[in-house]
Amino acid sequence: MKIKKRRRNVIFSLVFLVLGFMISFSYQNTKKDEKQEISESQFERDLDLRNELIEQEEKNNDLYKELKGSQKKLVQLEKNLSNEAETYYNMAEDAQKYRIYLGKVAVNGEGVQITLEDGEYNPKEDNVNSYLVHEHHVFKVINELYVSGAQAISINGQRLSHNSYILCNGPVIEVDGYQHPAPFVITAIGDSDVLEGAININGGVKDLLVNDNVRFSLEKKRSIQMEPLKVN
Repeated sequence: MKIKKRRRNVIFSLVFLVLGFMISFSYQNTKKDEKQEISESQFERDLDLRNELIEQEEKNNDLYKELKGSQKKLVQLEKNLSNEAETYYNMAEDAQKYRIYLGKVAVNGEGVQITLEDGEYNPKEDNVNSYLVHEHHVFKVINELYVSGAQAISINGQRLSHNSYILCNGPVIEVDGYQHPAPFVITAIGDSDVLEGAININGGVKDLLVNDNVRFSLEKKRSIQMEPLKVN
């Protein structure tokens, strides 16, 4: 009876031992499978992230190339606009010079004021014209002023245009049909130092006028205002 009981216990022990081993083996395999599944899943995620990163870098490179191209186009566009702006500025500047030259607009600036007066009467002089201011005297002054860069010129307040004419009519001169008696005040807008130097140069206009008995005076002006020509 005791022997049978021992055998039975031994058998149960073997059964439980084998069962425990099987359970343990199954558990270990299960853990290995889980680790393998986790490892494969992690690898797939890493691979996906790596591929996504590569794709993003490629997109960034494409965007960078596009940005560089756009920057080059922008620089070229800015150069073109700068050139166009300079061209338009020069055209506008030239147009303004023509308007001033034609007397279409008012003009203000520094300049000079030159006064020409008849010379003192000399009873011993038979020819009265020898001490009068004539149109050629006025012409000499005006031409020298224009050559020296005068922007606008007026005679006794009457502004000259590109087609103005001056005639001598006895003791007066006629400018575009308007008569002006002496003294003749010639006003010019421009660089006052340049205009003064051109008129006063040795052997120049001033000396010629003085030799013709014309009384001459020149005054530099900081500000001169000339209105547009009146249209009849």
